Amino acid sequence: MNPKNNNGASALVKAFEIAGISKIFTLSGNHIMPVYDAIFDSKIDLIHTRHEGAAVHMADAWARLTGEVGIALVTGGPGHANAVSALYTAGMAESPVVLLSGHAPLDQLGKGAFQEMRQTDIAAPLTKASWACQKVEDIGKDIAKAIQIAKSGRPGPVHLSLPTDVLEAAWPESGVMPTSTSFELEPIQAQSSEISSIIEKLKQASKPLILTGPQMQSKAGKVLLSKLQKTLGIPVVGMESPRGIGDPSLGAFAEILSQADCVLLLGKKVDFTLKFAQSPGFNKECLFLQIDPEAEEIKRAKNALGPRLAQSIMSDIPSAIEQMYSLKLGTNSAQTQWQKEVSEAITYQPPAWSKLPNSKGKLHPVQALAPLQVILDSHPDSVLISDGGEIGQWAQACLQAPNRVINGVAGSIGAGLPFATAASIAKPHVPIIAVMGDGTFGFHSAEIDTAVRYQLPFTLIVGNDAKWNAEYQIQVRDYGQDRTLGCELLPSRYEKVCEAFGGYGEYVDDSTEVLPAAKRALASKLPSCINIMIEGLPAPNIKRS
Repeated sequence: MNPKNNNGASALVKAFEIAGISKIFTLSGNHIMPVYDAIFDSKIDLIHTRHEGAAVHMADAWARLTGEVGIALVTGGPGHANAVSALYTAGMAESPVVLLSGHAPLDQLGKGAFQEMRQTDIAAPLTKASWACQKVEDIGKDIAKAIQIAKSGRPGPVHLSLPTDVLEAAWPESGVMPTSTSFELEPIQAQSSEISSIIEKLKQASKPLILTGPQMQSKAGKVLLSKLQKTLGIPVVGMESPRGIGDPSLGAFAEILSQADCVLLLGKKVDFTLKFAQSPGFNKECLFLQIDPEAEEIKRAKNALGPRLAQSIMSDIPSAIEQMYSLKLGTNSAQTQWQKEVSEAITYQPPAWSKLPNSKGKLHPVQALAPLQVILDSHPDSVLISDGGEIGQWAQACLQAPNRVINGVAGSIGAGLPFATAASIAKPHVPIIAVMGDGTFGFHSAEIDTAVRYQLPFTLIVGNDAKWNAEYQIQVRDYGQDRTLGCELLPSRYEKVCEAFGGYGEYVDDSTEVLPAAKRALASKLPSCINIMIEGLPAPNIKRS
């Protein structure tokens, strides 16, 4: 199967086609011009962004929303450096992303080549694998390997550098392209007896829990988890927030977690989000079980938990869940009551939130966000995007949707606009609500231009408290009200920035106008920004008492 134009770049495009890649998020540059030329006559869509970091964030959101690998293509040198920081967010979200970066020619390395950089070394700490293609014959094999690694085990980002002389080299007559099976993930399966042993230990407990990580928090993943919970009669809780057991979208979960006497870590890392599985977050007598695809993570859990870790097995998480279904080991009635208690804790919201009086000037975050649930409930495939900071936590506490993309365990900020842009591609013709703070608006605001150019509608909600509120709250708490520094912003008119790019914008400082403004934004069928003036409150810490 020879590539059409008989060079490395056309071989790469042919490999994309074999893999079923339909969208590539990219920003042009010298080193990748051969790929642009080769892709010109293909059916693959290039989504051309305004910043390389945004291209990676878009690939990340695409992967989370579609279940497919996300591909980002950027130029070498500073283009690569711009893109790398976004890999951390994708990695902590367990999102299968492949970053392809142009690269200085191999035959010029060490001679001071244009934008020469140790790209693979820079990307390596943030990826599952990072390497440079060494010869034209390897291009197809390398991209297949990159995609397979990204999807297998615990999904995550992979980097591949593409030297320009490799892209421009003639494709040899003896060259071999990968087959479609070369791109498939490699399953890691445990013995059925091991899975059975895990389930039996859970059933022997009086208050068992199953905790899962970011990989399973997609719409499709949550369907699998719901089925698992119903099958076993054991509460299954997904975790993907940097606030961990204090995640506002999990309500009063922290209270109920401390009652658990046996916890299965189903791909969930023992890390800061679990307070390292120590008391008081967990009962000191709580036993742990673990199913994880990575030997290193199992080792880390053993170091953290010691004798409290009763059993660990290696498996990828979807395979383990399928085995649990097939075993049909049943449930018991005592666990049904426990399941109800866990559900009530997670869905709890403070009654005071529903009793807030209408206000003008600066709105309570609940007033700015809760009315938007009507829009998210209007479609069975709607999308909620939640950026970082305090406003992101309020959004996660107040809103829910069939599809959700958040800043994730990375705790990063600024990806909301690229996420929303990619969501509009992945989920066309559905309501997309993206919530971010006024500080984070500045990171990738130019991607409104990308959304306008590609006619990608979404509704961006900017919670405007004229400050970097997360940092402000830390400083007030730790150092005092009179020792805040570097937190102040202007109450800028961000909706006008959106209008300047060709989108739709509204300014809101009246709680009764939030939903009408959002409905008008949705009706505009444009990338939209609703700039809402809010009180700079700390993120909610939800407790029932």
